[in-house]
Amino acid sequence: MEITKLTAFIFSPTGTTAAVAKPLAEALLPGARIVDLTCADAEEERFGPDELVLFAAPVYGGRIPAPAAKRFARMKGEGTPALLVAVYGNRDYDDALLELCDLAEENGFRPAGAGAFLAEHSIFRSVARGRPDAADLEAVRTFAGLAREKLARAAGAGEFGPLAVKGNRPYREFSGVPLKPQADRKCVKCGACAENCPAGAIPADDPSKTDNSRCISCMRCVKICPAGARRVNGLMLSVAEKPFAKKNSPRREPEWVL
Repeated sequence: MEITKLTAFIFSPTGTTAAVAKPLAEALLPGARIVDLTCADAEEERFGPDELVLFAAPVYGGRIPAPAAKRFARMKGEGTPALLVAVYGNRDYDDALLELCDLAEENGFRPAGAGAFLAEHSIFRSVARGRPDAADLEAVRTFAGLAREKLARAAGAGEFGPLAVKGNRPYREFSGVPLKPQADRKCVKCGACAENCPAGAIPADDPSKTDNSRCISCMRCVKICPAGARRVNGLMLSVAEKPFAKKNSPRREPEWVL
């Protein structure tokens, strides 16, 4: 089958998932449509069997972030081939890729390929620092080429059978981590964090606050704050990072199923 239209839906709070997904989309089909669903509530869209859709999200605690899953679920396929990408910070992707595949199938898509790629850890930034690197991006291009070949060989999306993706059902439980960014005295209440919070955890009328019950610890507010006023408690971060980095520093490599 010939793919002449590609839409890539990306959830990327700190930009690392986009750093994988955008080059992948471009390698699959130059000029592909890129839709950033990190902060925007998605309107329902429908896709036909002659289109290709890419869903890309980070991995938090071995799962896909709830806001990403909610927004992706508004996209509906009609036997539409889909590629699924999970980006993780060198610990493990556990059930995230399986969850993405299930989500796609539940909404009318036919998974044609799934890949797990690496990026700098969003909380413990010493882990997988600088990734995706040149080798990762070469792997992205390899995955894209193999996916194109598979799609070209297929007469239609109906030829795509279930993918043997790693993971378990029921998915692992994940209720978040206790590391929640807070604003310090440098906060000028500009509102950038509230406007850009994927989980709506920062009130617009008082952006110096954080609703910990809604915060998903994605670290977007830390990354975008122009005053450098948002951060995780330094002592808690240091205590947690040392054992995590010791256990999860050996380099892991991308893997995929087609």
